[in-house]
Amino acid sequence: MKLLVITGLSGAGKSQALKAAEDLGYYCVDNLPPALFPKFIDIVDEAKMPLVALALDIRSGLFFNELDVAIDTLDREVEEVTVIYLEADPHVLIQRFKELRRPHPLSSSIARGIEEERKRMKPMRARANYVIDTSRMTNHNLKVRLKTILRKERGKLGISILSFGFKNGILEEADLVFDVRFLPNPYYVPELKHKNGLNSATKDYVFGKKEGKLFIDYLVNYVKAFGDRYVEEGKDSLTIGIGCTGGFHRSVAVAEAAAHALEEEEYEVIVGHRDLRE
Repeated sequence: MKLLVITGLSGAGKSQALKAAEDLGYYCVDNLPPALFPKFIDIVDEAKMPLVALALDIRSGLFFNELDVAIDTLDREVEEVTVIYLEADPHVLIQRFKELRRPHPLSSSIARGIEEERKRMKPMRARANYVIDTSRMTNHNLKVRLKTILRKERGKLGISILSFGFKNGILEEADLVFDVRFLPNPYYVPELKHKNGLNSATKDYVFGKKEGKLFIDYLVNYVKAFGDRYVEEGKDSLTIGIGCTGGFHRSVAVAEAAAHALEEEEYEVIVGHRDLRE
């Protein structure tokens, strides 16, 4: 059995994370009290469920104090336990609570609740295999990141490629960032200005010169040359950021082309676009 524990701060995206796990075949349970972990594991183990995901947060109340002990027990009883911890900047969390018109589970003051929750969750954050800051992630891009982690083949690098626009800020979760503003810009072509990088005419324009293909070849060769070294050093997923000015034309086209090229080399690849409106 592979057990995934999704935890972190309220409002950081645990519901979306659980949906991503469910999409990939995990049997998902939300907010199971930690005291019930051992019994639950016995049940799913007897049912021979290979993939199980548990989402946990501060809503467990007093039961939450037992979480560290429960996870220590699971580490001994389950062959593979992965803990993913989600967090975000306080001002982002406050805005999310306001948009959903929900109170914080620990306090009538959202800010005080976030501060208290962050303190209580420190041990879990320290225990996590992955810590993901969702402050600047859309729901789609969070799913991309999670699926990259969950779909990785044992011993082979899982890759996510995300396009973005430099004018909207750097892609903070990226391990590698490439700037493709050297490519022809469709923004200045009237008939392409409002057609994003998923459009075939826009793609043709972006790759109209040899530099586009040279870049894709370079990126693929980089991953082929050094991908196994990342795995050997304990890094099983790689996030590659492809940036242009606005994240609408060039970076989108290049991210799609790079993902396709890497898939042809039999890598597990997920592609997403941070600044392209869904």
